[in-house]
Amino acid sequence: MSALLLALGAGGGYWTAKQTTADTAAKEKTPLYWVNPMDPRDKRDAPAKDNMGMDFIPIYEEQKNGSPGTVTISPEIQQNLGVRLAKVEKLPIHQQIETVGYVGYDEDRLEAVNARMAGWIRTLAIKSEGQQVSKGSLIYELYAPDLVNAQHEYLLALNTANPLLLRAAEGKLKSLQVPADQISALKRTRQVRETISIYAPSSGYVSELKVREGQYVDPAAALFNISTLKQVWVSAEVFERQAAQLKVGDPVTMTLDYAPGRSWQGKVDYLYPTLDAAIRTLKVRLRFDNPDEFLKPNMFAKVSIRTGQGEPQLVVPSEAVIRTGSQDRLVLALGDGNFKSVAVTLGPQFGDKVAIKAGVEAGDNIVSSAQFLLDSESAIDSDFQRMTAVRPAQVWTQGEVESIDLANRTLMVSHQPIPEWHWPAMEMEFTVADGVDISKLAEGQTLHLQVMQEGDEYRITTIHQEKAPTSGHALEQAKDEMEGMGHSQHNMGAKP
Repeated sequence: MSALLLALGAGGGYWTAKQTTADTAAKEKTPLYWVNPMDPRDKRDAPAKDNMGMDFIPIYEEQKNGSPGTVTISPEIQQNLGVRLAKVEKLPIHQQIETVGYVGYDEDRLEAVNARMAGWIRTLAIKSEGQQVSKGSLIYELYAPDLVNAQHEYLLALNTANPLLLRAAEGKLKSLQVPADQISALKRTRQVRETISIYAPSSGYVSELKVREGQYVDPAAALFNISTLKQVWVSAEVFERQAAQLKVGDPVTMTLDYAPGRSWQGKVDYLYPTLDAAIRTLKVRLRFDNPDEFLKPNMFAKVSIRTGQGEPQLVVPSEAVIRTGSQDRLVLALGDGNFKSVAVTLGPQFGDKVAIKAGVEAGDNIVSSAQFLLDSESAIDSDFQRMTAVRPAQVWTQGEVESIDLANRTLMVSHQPIPEWHWPAMEMEFTVADGVDISKLAEGQTLHLQVMQEGDEYRITTIHQEKAPTSGHALEQAKDEMEGMGHSQHNMGAKP
């Protein structure tokens, strides 16, 4: 309790906590006494204020048969602390994975236009990338010597009336991508054309244009692609820890910052088989319908992937969970100002909520704000096992003497932070153990002190005088040396 009150005093908090039982809930509790938030040894029989104007804290009776770790807070203090409650709910939950991605063409619907023969581009209807073309429209005309020769061979086969030669000559024209209507026209007119007209195999937009009018092309040379925007891909990445939650077909919602109010529904189309070794992420391909072609390649998008089957799970607000590294806890609100910390087992995170596997039940009230203060007091004598290191009974610190009371054997000291006890730097009055000589001390003097906790009091058991304040690494080194010494090696120490 004393350490808590000191911490609250340093932070300017107002609260009180003490063990209680359910059988006192029906009647108003009467404080046993009031205690100074800056000095737990300063107790009063009535409400009071300290010299800084802070209200003394009411302390209530501790019941021996109460549940361990239960604490009580008056309604006024709850309001001052900003205590807010939330309920443990059982909801059908889907895991939401939030990430970002970039819009791209649907490569499954991409048409690659290649040259089927060597020749020169006589006419090119495509002037730039992004140009829209319609299926069946002229895209280029090619002058190819091989095509001229193939037409002559076909006419020769027609003249000979040899079926085998005719089929072979017609097959060669088809292999050169000569349309059937042009072959029919050649058969009908018996006139050789110097160029072949190539038409768009599908509707879409031209991408990766690699040829210009008048350019010579080799057989199988890639000229350009025709891509549709009726469906698009979005390439996104998820963290390694999230990859196992995904599967093909998971629903996805996409939004754009520059299209407020609109959203697109899609699905996970493909999970790439390898992770990025540098940033430990998995690439994911998402597919979306785009009937109005609003989505354009390289647009930046935010996506939310919903995973799981929506099984009902106990959930609480993420902000309510106290995470210590070795244990996770919630503060239960038992009613009538009673609170208790309980250990819980956490499940996955769902946005601003987290699943609870064990420790609480649906309908329980929990604290979602100011729970850390309540947990600190409840954990002092709670019935769950603490996995943290044992609090040392005595510590070393450095401080400056503010005032000396020889009659009462007390020192007012401004000491440095004490991490072993989670104390901040502050000014505090200590009692001095019998046998420790303080008659030669002076105000403003820097001391190296060993402090021991004895119940609710903190007593100086050893004093080592410093000529000048020690800081940083030097203090840590001096501290290690002091801890290795016997008390008899200090300049001033408690006599046996």
